[in-house]
Amino acid sequence: MPERARRLRPARFDDLGLRRALGDRMLPLLVAAMAFLAALALAGSAGAAALVRHWQEGAAAALTVQVPAPGDAAAGGTGTRLDAVLALLRAVPGIGDAHALSSAELGALLRPWLGDAAGDPALPLPAVIAVRMAAAAPDLTALGARLGAAAPGTLVESQGVWVERLTRLARSLQACAWLVLAVVAGVAAAVVAVGTRAGLAARREAIEIVHGLGATDGYVARRFARRTTALAALGALLGTLAALPVLAALAVMVAPFAGKPDAATVPAELALGLPALPVIAALIGWLTAQATVRRWLRRLP
Repeated sequence: MPERARRLRPARFDDLGLRRALGDRMLPLLVAAMAFLAALALAGSAGAAALVRHWQEGAAAALTVQVPAPGDAAAGGTGTRLDAVLALLRAVPGIGDAHALSSAELGALLRPWLGDAAGDPALPLPAVIAVRMAAAAPDLTALGARLGAAAPGTLVESQGVWVERLTRLARSLQACAWLVLAVVAGVAAAVVAVGTRAGLAARREAIEIVHGLGATDGYVARRFARRTTALAALGALLGTLAALPVLAALAVMVAPFAGKPDAATVPAELALGLPALPVIAALIGWLTAQATVRRWLRRLP
């Protein structure tokens, strides 16, 4: 566009008629739907990561030791079998804490399976010791052998296998969430491209006239890109805001499984990702519109 014509043009003058060619309804609504799905996928990824951290810091660091006939004399002849196992556990490096569950605690754990019989003192139940491991966990095989020597029949149960399986499941869910985000970004780019092509077709005559008067490909592409960028950012903002109540409800339901009494703590991934959605949508709109318009202009006679 010649410099003199640019100076004579009023501010915010829509010389290509883009407000009519690229309406402010359909494109923002479609991008809003994409942003809504992206917000849900991002929340799914953040939730899966939080569950992995909770499982690794919680169940993976816990052991359960069962001591049958806890009141009998220990192999060494000093104290009971339960006392011998507790003393050995508390002396092992890497054990942070070890305490025997009381009869009330053990009865509460067994009541869902045994009913009222769980509180029967005549029921021959083993003593159960809850063990919390420190950062450097001991060799469980060697520990089990030492406990078996002190009190034959003692069982050591680790949650490591289940934690590993649950961790793999959570990682798979994270990968699926990121795949959904990639698909959503691709669909958003396709929506912007289709909308831009529709606008080019609707304003073909005006574009050809302005182009013939000296407007460069970059000038026309920038005008379309500005319009689509604004519409995409607006749509993504609306979609993100619409997703907030849904995410809040999901956070309340997931919080107990992540070891949190409430949903007051927002994962950093989610706190950074949600505000970035309108920015990313605007970037997709700008790049897609630029590429689409320049490709279309190169085909003009």
